[in-house]
Amino acid sequence: MPVYEFICQKCDHNFSLTITISEYEKKDFTCPKCKSKEVKRQISSFQTVTSRKS
Repeated sequence: MPVYEFICQKCDHNFSLTITISEYEKKDFTCPKCKSKEVKRQISSFQTVTSRKS
């Protein structure tokens, strides 16, 4: 599952959510600190987990 990073526009709290793409498309996110819906997605690095050994 993808990890999305957000920042709350109201309290300036940074947080990340591990959610499915279909959940992300619903765009129903709230800040875990102040419960505001004024959140903005941040640009983050891409991460992946594979079953191969390096």
